[in-house]
Amino acid sequence: MWLRANNPVSTVPSGRRTQDRSRCVILLQLYESMHCGSMRSCLLVHLLLSLLLAAGRDVTGEEVDKKPNFVLIMVDDLGIGDVGCYGNDTIRTPNIDRLASEGVKLTQHIAAAPLCTPSRAAFMTGRYAVRSGLGSTGDVQVLLFLGGSGGLPPSETTFAKRLQQQGYTTGLVGKWHLGVNCEHRGDHCHHPNQHGFSYYYGLPFTLVSDCVPGEGTNILKNLQHMLRNLTMLLGIGLFTLVCVRVFGLFEVSLWIVVAVFLLSILATAVWYIPFKLLPTWNCIIMRNQEVIEQPMTVETLPQRLLGEAEHFIKRNADRPFLLFFSLAHIHTPLFKTPAFAGKSHHGRYGDNMEEMDWIVGRITDTVDSLGLSNNTLIYFTSDHGGHLEHSDTLIGQKGGWNSIYKGGKAMGGWEGGIRVPGIFRWPGRLEAGRVVNEPTSLMDLYPTLKYLAQDTHPDRHLDGYNLMPLLEGKAERSKHEFMFHYCGVYLNAVRWHPPGSDSIFKIHFFTPNFFPPGAGGCYDTKICLCHGEHVTHHTPPLLYDLFHDPSESRPLTPETEPRYAEILEETAKAVERHQSTFTDSELHSTSSQMTWKKILWRPWLQPCCGTFPFCACKENATHV
Repeated sequence: MWLRANNPVSTVPSGRRTQDRSRCVILLQLYESMHCGSMRSCLLVHLLLSLLLAAGRDVTGEEVDKKPNFVLIMVDDLGIGDVGCYGNDTIRTPNIDRLASEGVKLTQHIAAAPLCTPSRAAFMTGRYAVRSGLGSTGDVQVLLFLGGSGGLPPSETTFAKRLQQQGYTTGLVGKWHLGVNCEHRGDHCHHPNQHGFSYYYGLPFTLVSDCVPGEGTNILKNLQHMLRNLTMLLGIGLFTLVCVRVFGLFEVSLWIVVAVFLLSILATAVWYIPFKLLPTWNCIIMRNQEVIEQPMTVETLPQRLLGEAEHFIKRNADRPFLLFFSLAHIHTPLFKTPAFAGKSHHGRYGDNMEEMDWIVGRITDTVDSLGLSNNTLIYFTSDHGGHLEHSDTLIGQKGGWNSIYKGGKAMGGWEGGIRVPGIFRWPGRLEAGRVVNEPTSLMDLYPTLKYLAQDTHPDRHLDGYNLMPLLEGKAERSKHEFMFHYCGVYLNAVRWHPPGSDSIFKIHFFTPNFFPPGAGGCYDTKICLCHGEHVTHHTPPLLYDLFHDPSESRPLTPETEPRYAEILEETAKAVERHQSTFTDSELHSTSSQMTWKKILWRPWLQPCCGTFPFCACKENATHV
């Protein structure tokens, strides 16, 4: 056994150090049984045994007192019904299932929002996204351009920042989608490095169809069509004016022709530059604050993200670390990795699921092979439910399956959009195969990590709770008596888990209008909205008991539920208490990060790896 002179942490894996100490104790006990023939010799043996145990504590005390590592794995747009341990028997997910069998599975793990940006903001901060100004009031519900100024405010605190202050090495590999710049290119006010991540590699935006030729576009389709049509009309008008002037059909001032020409140029620029060049603007890879690939090569992205995640774990095996591995899977466009193409029973979506599961297995094996498993908490989840409306005739279903639960991505408080997998594995600390059926939240990760990192410093108001009592079986009930479900900035639904009852009541104040009528999603707009004519308000609210009706298919009435009036009354009181926790800045729209002013593309905010607007570079990925 040896120690590096320049590092107080032993390079010998924890499991081996423990085994060495145990062998020494066993040998001494054997010696004692064979040679302890007199009182004096017994005292000498016991003294020697005590000294060796003390020495063992000196060597292994670092391990005993060492803070745990954290590997947080978040999948993008994963439906809870797509995972084997949550009931799927046709898509193969052996590695995720292994995490569940070796750890704790949560059956009511709830995202704080049914869309990427607000859900991830809540996950990172332990607070509802509306507190960070990341709730929407209109059509735009997530960040749309890297060249916008919206994002996770610099004043917010993430779990990465708290752990960094506790001496952790922190890393984020993969998707961010919480903004980059505020006032000028390079200020990086929203960047992961400014929010507590010592190391960052990945997509500062997200994977969208625009990143792959032939996959169409996800960004403001209607606005793009309007601007394109306006450009075409102006072009036709300009051509007509020129013809009229050239052939002398009418008297047309040259200034009018020039004005229409300039207007046509402006309209073309407003349409073409932000939208037709979206692969260059949004589809990039950054390492820390440097753009290293623009536009990115999507085909090799999974391997590169996996390689970076594995390297981060290996680099930091001798010190406490936090890795947030935020996968690009299984958001569309779907990958076409040859090793997995055509291997599943569910087309390209199933192929992507099985590739994602393989990646999870690689990360787990990396942790185990380094002897870190007993001191590493691995967490697996999704940012929200699957996207039901995303499909085409060629590929079939591109979005996930949300099992028996109603709704999906962007559908407010319907269960299918917010109930996600939640698995914790920590051998030696968490009982293998344990199942927790209590309501829990992605926001609970923040206080849980704080607790495990021994961070006792004061904090602002949190909406999550420490999960360890539930995970370790020391508590039977969740601290989430009430949960609040937002659609944008609007309080959409509330769930109540009454003390002493198995029931979990959920009331919906409004619901999205599905189209066509009777369908299970918004197939006209491809994504449901939260305001105006896109929703139906309910007076009195819709009421369900998720314990008896998890599919939310049988609304309760005063005739069918004796506690009907009490449920509405208690929920109204809870909403009032909840709203009283908001500060003035959180309540006013001036703090919103989701206004058109902050969402739309601005050239002076655009990350660029060259001289703007000639942004182009490719990563040298030989190290991966």
